[in-house]
Amino acid sequence: MEKRLWHALQQLVRFGWQQALSCIFPVVIFASLALTQLIPLPWLHRYDWLLIICLAMQVWMVRSGLESRDELKVITVFHLIGLALEMFKVHMGSWSYPEEGWTKVNGVPLYSGFMYASVASYLCQAWRRLKVELVRWPPLWLVTPLAASIYLNFFTHHYWIDIRWWLSALVLIVFWRTWVTYEVGRHRYRMPLALSFVLIGFFIWIAENIATFFSAWRYPNQSDTWRLVHVGKISSWLLLVIVSFLIVAALKQVKEQRAAVGKDSRTSPLNQAP
Repeated sequence: MEKRLWHALQQLVRFGWQQALSCIFPVVIFASLALTQLIPLPWLHRYDWLLIICLAMQVWMVRSGLESRDELKVITVFHLIGLALEMFKVHMGSWSYPEEGWTKVNGVPLYSGFMYASVASYLCQAWRRLKVELVRWPPLWLVTPLAASIYLNFFTHHYWIDIRWWLSALVLIVFWRTWVTYEVGRHRYRMPLALSFVLIGFFIWIAENIATFFSAWRYPNQSDTWRLVHVGKISSWLLLVIVSFLIVAALKQVKEQRAAVGKDSRTSPLNQAP
């Protein structure tokens, strides 16, 4: 019994360490938010310094090998997706960036896109470190419109009904039989994919509370003093995590299919030397 408990504790520590390594980019962002809030930096506005720090961190991660160029492409896509969402939400008054900055576009500092990119960075890092595999993954023709519908609902619910709960139910139906497997210390584990969505969304909600505490952005009810972000925001982050995960999974699946086709063509008898 004691041996089993000791092994379980070791596995938990290994899993936590791999998760911590996968969160390097988000940790740097939160540390920068705290540092620039507590220690005013000279010459530039706070938002401008945050952009410089994020850019420097991104360059370092690629040059050090922590991220591949393919992963950088995925992260760039998320930066643009997140920035578009931020501009729309700020325009609609959902939240605001009250501080000054030279690198603000339509009221949104450009560093904010890196907060979305950091989620993609975590997914890519964790995917590689934990050797994630998907079991019974739905076909792309079903996954792609679902991800698009979830993302569009962040915009359309301002003009039409909010269908997030219908979309959440649809996610449960589509991924009911899908599992995610991962490796920790040469042992493989698995969990329902829907459960992993909920867990990641919950921890991002915690991170959001930390970010708003350090004035990364502010919701209308936080204009005078900081308050806990409404628990209902977990559903928003859960859906955003689903979009992020689906895009990363789809791109990895396409890459694997291309690699398999390339391998088959190289080993084809037509390509063999006479």
